[in-house]
Amino acid sequence: MSVGPMPEERGPLSAAVRRVLLEGTAPEVSVAGADPLGEDLQLALYLSYEPHYRALEGVPDEREWDPALLGLRRPMEEAFLAALREAVPADDDVAAAIEPLLVEPVDGQGVSHRLMDGGTWELMREYLAHRSLYQLKESDPQAWLVPRLEGQAKASLVAVAFDEFGGGRAERVHAHLFAELMDGAGLDPSYGRYLDLAPATTLAQVNAMSLFGLHRSLRGAAVGTFAVIEITSPPGARRMAKALERLDAEERCVRFFTEHIEADAVHEQVMRRDVLGDLLAREPGLAADVVFGIRATTWLDDRWADEVLEAWDAGRTSLRRPLPPLPPPAPA
Repeated sequence: MSVGPMPEERGPLSAAVRRVLLEGTAPEVSVAGADPLGEDLQLALYLSYEPHYRALEGVPDEREWDPALLGLRRPMEEAFLAALREAVPADDDVAAAIEPLLVEPVDGQGVSHRLMDGGTWELMREYLAHRSLYQLKESDPQAWLVPRLEGQAKASLVAVAFDEFGGGRAERVHAHLFAELMDGAGLDPSYGRYLDLAPATTLAQVNAMSLFGLHRSLRGAAVGTFAVIEITSPPGARRMAKALERLDAEERCVRFFTEHIEADAVHEQVMRRDVLGDLLAREPGLAADVVFGIRATTWLDDRWADEVLEAWDAGRTSLRRPLPPLPPPAPA
């Protein structure tokens, strides 16, 4: 199992989580007054979830369920969850929440549009560094849904996950395909390599998936998040494939996105009809949670895109520090 690097602290909360992970002792620290969407709390929350996924450098495996770590994590989760609930409107109309996701805007102004229309390799590599925090663990947060569903919802979600995890072939696992893309783009494909460079907006997207996936009480929100991913993936993947082709990227770079164009078009239908449909038929009371998951995920994605585009418009990096430049090509 690959080991992720331990990043630098960004404040008292992330310093406390680092200490309990590395030393097993939890210092006195309070979440009161901390920005629930800020750098310190989001990194601290990300680090507290990471032992559920992979090893962290210098962290014993048994730290995953350390009571001191869980004690630090819970108030941060509560603060983050409260901020998300405050940010998005609440209702139980799932169809109305999904409808905007099905419409492709004519004058799209998102990150993938920018990269498709004229993005440079420098901007493409920044985008990939951001995305690596989730894509190198793609669908792992959603795998926690499997024991929390039943009937057709469970069967259909597993069918979607089967494709995400390569359909039984290690070389087709989507996380592996993304690592190949990173390598072809001159980036380090090691797990967690760019965690130190990722801003809070990037961390929050992944933290929401972990939060929803790890709590059975939030299973409706987790399904809502997975639905957003599968519904919005094909058009975005199509734009990214065009962007990489325009940049004369290697075939292994384009492959990650072309894989998602076809597969996720099918997954969209399965998620809407068989997973969401069966789940809500069995547990109609989860409709409001599904809507919350959809809207919170969309809100976090939009917030991240606004920050990235603002940085690019200002001529500065969207990461916390610039990436190392691409090495010069080897002589023919």
